[in-house]
Amino acid sequence: MAAAMWAVSTLSTSRSSKLIQPSSVLGGVMLVGVVMTAPFVLTSGVPEALDLDTLALVLASGLANVIGLLLAYTSLRIGKVGVVAPITSTQGAVAAVIAVLAGETIAPGSGLMLVLIAIGVTLASLSSAKDAAGGRRDASGALLAGVAAALFGFGLYTIARASSDLPVAWVLFLQRLLGVLVLTAPLAALGRLRITRRALPFVLVSGVCEVLGLVAFSIGAREGIAVASILSSQFAALAAIVAYFVFDERLRRVQVVGVTAIVVGVAVLTGLQA
Repeated sequence: MAAAMWAVSTLSTSRSSKLIQPSSVLGGVMLVGVVMTAPFVLTSGVPEALDLDTLALVLASGLANVIGLLLAYTSLRIGKVGVVAPITSTQGAVAAVIAVLAGETIAPGSGLMLVLIAIGVTLASLSSAKDAAGGRRDASGALLAGVAAALFGFGLYTIARASSDLPVAWVLFLQRLLGVLVLTAPLAALGRLRITRRALPFVLVSGVCEVLGLVAFSIGAREGIAVASILSSQFAALAAIVAYFVFDERLRRVQVVGVTAIVVGVAVLTGLQA
């Protein structure tokens, strides 16, 4: 479910980020998240497990998520969904690596797949010399998506750790509240939070699907962070396929090879973990 929700969010964001500034998109998404999660938080009361260590985990996860989303939204504004989504989907591999370093175990052969994913990311970011402007956009989008994936991976690991102690609603509420405080509120105060009527439906869909995807991931991560991280990364294949048919996106051959390598690498990792 997390993969499906994040695929819809990615596709929706690719549209809204071309209509308005990515910062305004993210400001709206954070606000939607607060509105969605606040009722559950208000009715459940303050959990006993909300100590300083857990709060620090949540805030670290929230900050990584906010910065990562801003970079991802910017990459979707200048790049193709078919390139950006597979690169950001490597967040699962990043989270899995962090989980392994922290003591979890993954199946033999996983290291080889991580290398394949890294090669795929490199190929997906390559462009043709015939289209210099398009090539620069693809390269810039790929770079931003790569940094976003690293931040998302860290965020996925920390949110999974935090949600093992706190109710999921509290984790998401605190994350989104942080986003509102550091981004939405300042943009609104400066008069730079501008969401047009055309962009509003896409922003709403992105905000709702981001929260639902994180809820699904947090629940699944209680059975194992590495497995949940890899499974949720399948959103890239879904988003790339839909973008091909709906947005008429065309990738260069080397990019197709790269995207295929990423998808195969993530899929095999999933199989090995299962």
